[in-house]
Amino acid sequence: MRKLTLLAVAAGIMALYSGPVLAADGLMKQAQDLFKPIPDKAPETKNNPANPDKLELGKMLFFEPRISSSHLISCNTCHNVGWGGMDGLETSIGHGWQKGPRNAPTAINAVFNIAQFWDGRAEDLKAQAKGPVQAGVEMSNTPAQVEATLKSMPEYVERFKKAFPSQANPVTFDNMANAIEIFEATLITPNSKFDKYLKGDAKALNDAEVKGLAQFIDKGCASCHNGVNVGGSGYYPFGVVEKPGADILPPGDKGRFAVTKTADDNYVFRAGPLRNIARTAPYFHTGKVWDLKQAVAIMGDSQLGIKLSNAEVEQITAFLTALTGDQPKVTYPVLPASTAATPKPTGMIRK
Repeated sequence: MRKLTLLAVAAGIMALYSGPVLAADGLMKQAQDLFKPIPDKAPETKNNPANPDKLELGKMLFFEPRISSSHLISCNTCHNVGWGGMDGLETSIGHGWQKGPRNAPTAINAVFNIAQFWDGRAEDLKAQAKGPVQAGVEMSNTPAQVEATLKSMPEYVERFKKAFPSQANPVTFDNMANAIEIFEATLITPNSKFDKYLKGDAKALNDAEVKGLAQFIDKGCASCHNGVNVGGSGYYPFGVVEKPGADILPPGDKGRFAVTKTADDNYVFRAGPLRNIARTAPYFHTGKVWDLKQAVAIMGDSQLGIKLSNAEVEQITAFLTALTGDQPKVTYPVLPASTAATPKPTGMIRK
């Protein structure tokens, strides 16, 4: 029933937007109805007001490897802000050189997603920031150890006081996550060619990109990949029409089912956000596909039941390259020195 419903939705959207969409005004209007440009400023975060001190603290903590038990892994290790917000690996390498189960999603523009992680198990960036720190395969640390580490450095104690001035004991694991969320919310990429187009500049996209946008809408890609982040706003089975092979969709990873325990969520994943997609290979939750054109072709087969022609793949790929915006400019923070009270690193090298 879930599959039939999704097919019906996709068919409805395809019917709604089928036909000669290359007329400039009509195509732009359709795009403006389906997508929204990335704002120039970071959006507000729910129940976590920003202030300059919290932002600076969050940036430091994002780059702080000592919140991992090994003192080697920071948020930036797997979500490198200079490299599309990811690590360029099929799946990330974590504590004890363990290989993680899924490809690291980009942290850039993640604030616009409906939830975080491929299965949506974290409702926002605060919740997401706590997960990897505690995961044995990632940072392998505990909230108590993180708090002890941060409290051991006077500069962090002072910075937490400034960032959370109304709290008597602000150096907490929760506040670590609150600060990181404020920083991550600033990792946005406005001013792409597509954003300029959405704001009314018909000349922002070249002919190939315009044709690709038309194909993206007509073929039904926009039924799952829409909104500000051109995706990231809903959950769908990987293989609505035909499941890809086990190398791309391994049978052991059932996606959102692990979160909801609902049979309909077998092999359901959050639709990948497509902003800056040309910078974030490899693709899909397995990281098995390195070529963007191949990823587009797989989506046609698996999600839409369409064998895209080479020309259609080329056009859609051209459109996707127009989703790359201005990359965040981040000055690497100077982190405080450890003290005699700072817990020592443990466990990265297995003897």
